[in-house]
Amino acid sequence: MRSNHLRVYYGPQDESSTVRLMDNKIKGDNVTVPLMEVLPLLAEAIRSERTWLQDFADDEINISMDLYEVLLAYQHYRRPSA
Repeated sequence: MRSNHLRVYYGPQDESSTVRLMDNKIKGDNVTVPLMEVLPLLAEAIRSERTWLQDFADDEINISMDLYEVLLAYQHYRRPSA
């Protein structure tokens, strides 16, 4: 009988497909990254209903005032009219 061998997956070996943390701003436990690096990953995780998103549901994020104002306006205008 052939025994199964399990291995730990450490991610892609190709450096081009990994995030280079040295290119980003690291401040203690926080990392500053461009929004366009994060949005596609979060959107796909939401569409796929990944359970790990629940682990971060109560985390707070910092966004610029400009983005906050745009999001508030978008939230207001996307409501269905009565």
